Amino acid sequence: MGKPSKGSEAASKSDKKFEKKLQFYTKVKDTLTSLSVQKEIGKKKKIRSRQKKLKAYDLSTLSEFLPEFNASQKSALPAPDLKMNCKRRQELVLTEGDRLNKVLDHPAFQADPMGSIFQHLQSQQPPVEEKPKKKTNINGSKKRNRKKGKAVSMEM
Repeated sequence: MGKPSKGSEAASKSDKKFEKKLQFYTKVKDTLTSLSVQKEIGKKKKIRSRQKKLKAYDLSTLSEFLPEFNASQKSALPAPDLKMNCKRRQELVLTEGDRLNKVLDHPAFQADPMGSIFQHLQSQQPPVEEKPKKKTNINGSKKRNRKKGKAVSMEM
C-alpha cells in the first residue's frame, strides 16, 4: 500500500531542520548582543580614561589671567587646514583681487614697484641670527685643524 510513515517522517525532518535553523539564529543573535554589550563597556572605559586625562590638563583656570582675545584680530583669510572647495576658492579669489588692487593703487608701489616689494619682503622676513665669524690667522687665512705626527696605517 504505500508508506504512510514516510510523509510524517518528511514533515518531522523539515520540522527538525527548521528548529535547528531557529536555534542557530538565536545563538548568533545572543552572541551579537553580548559582543555589542562588551563593546559598549569598553567604549565607556575609554571615554572615562579620556575624561580623566582631560581633567588633568584642564587649563580653564588660567583663562582668568590671560588677556582677552578679540575676534577682530583674526585674519580675513580662511584657515589653511580647511579643504579648498568652490565657495572658498571664490572667496579667496575675491579677497586676493581686492588686495592686489589696493597694492596697485598704493602711491609707494606706483613710485617704485620693485623697491616697495623688496621693502615689504624685508619687513615680513624674521630677523636673521648672525653666526659668529671663524677665527683667522694674522695673515687673514682661516685656521685649519691638522693632526701632526700621527700616521694612520690601515692593516688588515
